[in-house]
Amino acid sequence: MLSGFIHLWNPVGYPDIFFDEGIYMRRAVNILESGNPQDGNVYDHPYFGQIAIASILSITNYSDFKPSTNPDSLQSLYVIPRIFMGLLAVLDTFLIYKIVQIRYGGIAPFLSASLFAVVPFTWVFKRILLDSVMVPLVLGSILLALYSTKIKQKRIVIIFSGCLLGLAVFTKIPAFTMIFVVAWIVYTDRKKFSDVLLLLIPFLLIPLMWPANAIVLDQFDLWQKGVLWQTQRTNSVLDIFGFFAVIDPLMFVLGLSGIAVAAIRRDKLLLLWFIPFVIFLSVIGYKQYFHWMIIIPVMCIAAGILIESIRKSRVIKKSVYVGIVSMILIFGFISTTLLIINDISDNQFQALSYVLENYDDTVTVLASPVYSWILYDIFERKNVPKDYSFILFYPPNTEKTVIMIDEHYRIDLTRGIQLQNALDRSTTVRTFDGMVMEFDSKTYPYTNMQATEEAFKIEIREGIRVR
Repeated sequence: MLSGFIHLWNPVGYPDIFFDEGIYMRRAVNILESGNPQDGNVYDHPYFGQIAIASILSITNYSDFKPSTNPDSLQSLYVIPRIFMGLLAVLDTFLIYKIVQIRYGGIAPFLSASLFAVVPFTWVFKRILLDSVMVPLVLGSILLALYSTKIKQKRIVIIFSGCLLGLAVFTKIPAFTMIFVVAWIVYTDRKKFSDVLLLLIPFLLIPLMWPANAIVLDQFDLWQKGVLWQTQRTNSVLDIFGFFAVIDPLMFVLGLSGIAVAAIRRDKLLLLWFIPFVIFLSVIGYKQYFHWMIIIPVMCIAAGILIESIRKSRVIKKSVYVGIVSMILIFGFISTTLLIINDISDNQFQALSYVLENYDDTVTVLASPVYSWILYDIFERKNVPKDYSFILFYPPNTEKTVIMIDEHYRIDLTRGIQLQNALDRSTTVRTFDGMVMEFDSKTYPYTNMQATEEAFKIEIREGIRVR
């Protein structure tokens, strides 16, 4: 119930609509229209994530929905996929409970699942991201591996565990780091390499469909470039640790403390879940804050086990212990509720509505993917590139250009002089200030607003092509 409230309440209003969410919505709509999971010639991520989103859109007859240009109607375009992500987060909560129940028992399942349900940073699971789809697949794989150790007919369960982990990698490559913990669970049960082989076959074969498809399309060189491009991020992993500590210090302190205790106890399940991914994160470069989603469950589990160990040690009275646990959960619940009750994405749809109602096909609209797929796929506007980076490679097709300048655009100005020139040669005709600007992002829990930059000030600017 807690998880359902946190992850399903106000699904579109909080958090804001992020740049990448627009990308995956466009790809999902492209699958509905063309049946092809490959969108263009960019190979940055495998296909299962957008296939899953497209499937939900198909089941709900999403293509039949015809919105108006009213902001509320436009906002509804994100309701179904955001609710789907919220339901996956509720499923994550259940899977965390069952994993801890099978492995550790006691009240740790309740504590771990409750922490995942209420701590503020779990709002990130509401975003339409590949990571949101990947996490329940990883958790399901771990749960099946643990379940295989409790039954006689192990092989079929191990194969299904490998299938889920293969689908997780087919959703996003970093999920491959979870093979260490799943293989360890399977091997330590009977110490048979044949069991691990059963796990590895679907784990390897399912993701190989991605490069195989590129070979069929004679685009394997593009596939290699796309995969290598993902490793070229420059953020320091320490920056991500620091960011995590600022936006959710409760989860950060409890989670890392639990991991530290797990290291002392040599709890291989938690360590093999946490350490390989952090090493991968540090070396390869997947360093956005939402890349942490795959290890948030293990931090909640570690924190739950840590809190239960205090009870077992009997260093404090039972009534005091219950009071501490209640305070932690109530604090997390209130902190998260203070965030999710706000409709901070409203200005995004106000800005989109303005563009739809005031400009036609005689102008080129440069916008974030948050808006471009709606303009192009839903309202069939012709001169709308996939995103504003189009002008880094090609000039606009029309004399007049309209640019939706949000915080993401401002961050991307360093990508090329063309983006700065487009900004300098345009004039502001309308500004939409977001509600997020009303909060002090240096005060907890509103420090979370630092991760909602798309909802900051949005400028509508007009420019004329220079001859």
